[in-house]
Amino acid sequence: MRTVTVKFGGSSLADAEQFRKVKSILSADPARCFVVVSAPGKRFKEDIKVTDLLIACWDKARAGESFDAELKTVEARFSDIAEGLNVPFDISTEISVMRTALLAMPYRDYALSRGEYICAKLMSAYLSLPFVDPARTIRFTPDGAWDEEATLHSLPKALEGLSGAVIAGFYGSRPDGSIQTFSRGGSDVTGAIVARATNSELYENWTDVSGLLAADPRVVEAAETVDAISYRELRILSYMGASVLHTDAVKPLRACGIPINIRNTNRPDDPGTLIVPHLPEEHDRRSVTGVAGRKGLSVVQVEKTMVSDGAGFTAVLLDIFKAHRVPFEQCLTGIDTISIVIRSDLFAPKREVILEAIRRTLRPDTLQVRDRLSMITVVGENASDDDNMTVRLLLAAAEEGVSISTINQGAGRLNLILGVNECDYERTICALYREIKKSGKTR
Repeated sequence: MRTVTVKFGGSSLADAEQFRKVKSILSADPARCFVVVSAPGKRFKEDIKVTDLLIACWDKARAGESFDAELKTVEARFSDIAEGLNVPFDISTEISVMRTALLAMPYRDYALSRGEYICAKLMSAYLSLPFVDPARTIRFTPDGAWDEEATLHSLPKALEGLSGAVIAGFYGSRPDGSIQTFSRGGSDVTGAIVARATNSELYENWTDVSGLLAADPRVVEAAETVDAISYRELRILSYMGASVLHTDAVKPLRACGIPINIRNTNRPDDPGTLIVPHLPEEHDRRSVTGVAGRKGLSVVQVEKTMVSDGAGFTAVLLDIFKAHRVPFEQCLTGIDTISIVIRSDLFAPKREVILEAIRRTLRPDTLQVRDRLSMITVVGENASDDDNMTVRLLLAAAEEGVSISTINQGAGRLNLILGVNECDYERTICALYREIKKSGKTR
């Protein structure tokens, strides 16, 4: 029997009308039987997400302040949905349990997880499907990492014999039973885990956009939707700022090759974007998938004569950043230079300590830091078919008057990463996208 796992994001669950859309989508395909839900999102621009309200509850609880107003707002959000659906649901008991727990011990992950927990119980009542609490089935290690082996042992057992179920997204539990959440947006990961555990043919991720766009619509007007993208391309674009899917959602599916379909709850007839292990043959000669970028970066440049002849110089430099728990984004090497790209917000508090460690340990000829930089990437799985694309993209940036500070390119395929000043970020993306469109190379 064909099985499809579906996950609905916060915008798809914001109110009773959105819940009704979810039911209609499920009714359109009986294979959509395992349903993963986020916490309700914004109903309108100025609204507050339920998860943000819960964060406020936790903040006040740990400060010893009253959080009754925020908790009442959470209760009202769920009550409005239940009443709008005419579904009997005892929200007051759930809120009372949460209040007691936060007063006794204001534990952050517990507080954040309650939006998904209550939403899943309400959806379960609305759809007349069993509710499955991931606290009993999705496992984390004592240090908070997802435990794949333990999860894939317990979750299939919990779902065995069920023709369908509603599962809360975003959280699981550690061995001691305490709640552990994924990073924000982690319901995407829960959906992928459920798809893996149920051997689903497809994992549908329903949100408020009709798939992945080839560029940020806040920067490029009328950016086109990408119809198909590989796991690898998605990983790069997501890491560089494309936010349609959590960056870790591919990991549970990679081994078994289950495709992901990004769909729009408000436009269910749109085909969306299909994310696959390898691109279909009809896309082999379309080289560029999309453009994405990140601001708020710094570059630490170390210059020392004959550095390329010295064994272990780069390793020692990277160890300094590791020792101060500042991860690097890129490491670019030249004949006598090494440039480390890092997040400015992580670097700033430890800037002088790290620079002094570099001076003392490596004794560089020159040590410079450049701030307010951004990184922009152009990705294409099959770009080896188009040898001139990189040249055209660089020319497009030059014609726009953009000063490029760093260039990094993967071998064979198009994974071009350009470092530019933050003030040039938007116009660089627009220039690159125009060149891609002019070349007819987007898919």
